[in-house]
Amino acid sequence: MKTQAMMLATLMLAGCGTVQTVAFSDRVSVNQLKNQKTYCGAVPRIYSGATYDFCMLHAEKPDDVDAFNYKNASPGLLVDAAVSGVLDTLLLPYTIYKQHTDGSMIIN
Repeated sequence: MKTQAMMLATLMLAGCGTVQTVAFSDRVSVNQLKNQKTYCGAVPRIYSGATYDFCMLHAEKPDDVDAFNYKNASPGLLVDAAVSGVLDTLLLPYTIYKQHTDGSMIIN
């Protein structure tokens, strides 16, 4: 049971917005947002995980998908945004420093 819980936690954290923006390089996060065709122009480093999740939430939906059969990931993203908000709060001293030194992640 403990092993399954740890595996589930690892899988959930791998897709977490905070992990995507803090643990990985800026290029990885920016490329992911570009590939999803989000409408965000920049992601600030302070509360970057929650911002990343909301950018993904407002990404373009594919044109060739039937509206009744499309499985929207919105509930999962909303849960992830809540978890990211908690993690972003814990990482606030680090992200304030990174925002001051590196600025926001610009999505071209």
